[in-house]
Amino acid sequence: MMDPEPFAAVRGEGFPVVLVHGMGVDHRSLLLLDDAFPEGTRRIYLDLPGYGRTSVMPGPGGLPEYANWLLDAIDELAGRGRFALVGNSMGGALAREMIAHMPGRVAGLALIAPVIDPVIAHRRVAEHNVHEPNPDLMHRLPLDQVLDFIRMGVNQSYEAWKRYQMYVLPGIRSFDRDAYMKLENRYWLADDPERAFGTFDGPTTIICGRQDQIVGYEDQEAILPHYPNVRYTVIEEAGHNVHIDRPEQVRALLSDWAAQLPL
Repeated sequence: MMDPEPFAAVRGEGFPVVLVHGMGVDHRSLLLLDDAFPEGTRRIYLDLPGYGRTSVMPGPGGLPEYANWLLDAIDELAGRGRFALVGNSMGGALAREMIAHMPGRVAGLALIAPVIDPVIAHRRVAEHNVHEPNPDLMHRLPLDQVLDFIRMGVNQSYEAWKRYQMYVLPGIRSFDRDAYMKLENRYWLADDPERAFGTFDGPTTIICGRQDQIVGYEDQEAILPHYPNVRYTVIEEAGHNVHIDRPEQVRALLSDWAAQLPL
C-alpha cells in the first residue's frame, strides 16, 4: 500500500485525465474547470500529500519525494495504460516530471500557470496589477480570507471572489502546515524535466496570466521548443490564479486541448 494512500475525486468515465493542484491548496481548486472535458474522459482530481484528504507524507516530504509518490499514485488511480495530465502551478512542475519518468504513457499535457524553475529568485515574474479592483468588497471581508485573494487576484469582482471562496479557500484552510514547511525546504527537482525527455510530441497547452507575479509567463515561453505540438496562451488581465480570474477563457483552451486526446 502507498504511504500515504492517495485521495482523489473522480468525475466521468473513460480515458483518464489526472489533475494535479498547486502548493497550499487541494484538488477543489481545479474543479471549476470540469466542464471543459468531454464525455469519454475520467477526470481524476488528486490531493497531494498533506493537502485535502491525503495524509502527510512521512520523511523529508520535498518535491523529489512528491514526484516519486505521484508516479505510484497515477498507477493506482489511472491504471498502467496511457493518460493525460493537467498541472497547475507546482502541479505543472510535477506533471512535466512525470513525462521524464514515463514519456510513452503520457498522451497529453495541459499546464496552467506552471512552475518552471522551482527557485523563486531565478524566475522572471510579472508585476501584479489589479484590473478590476473592488475596495467595497475587500473592506467587508475578514482579513484572514482576503489576504491571499488580494495577493493573487487580478480580478477582484464579486464573481471572482465567489469562485475563490468556493474552490480555493477550502484547501488553504485545511492543508497541513508541517507538510507545507517540509515541501518548502526541499522545493527542487534533480534536473529540468525537459533536459531528461528532450521533446514531448503529445498535444500540449500552456496557459499563463499576463500579471502573474508568482511564476510569470516568460519562463514558460522558454520551454516551448520541447513541445512541438503546443499552444501557448498568455491571458490578459489575469494573475497566478488565472483560472479564477478568467475561467471562461481557460475552460475554452482546455476544451480545445481535450478534444485532441485519444479517447
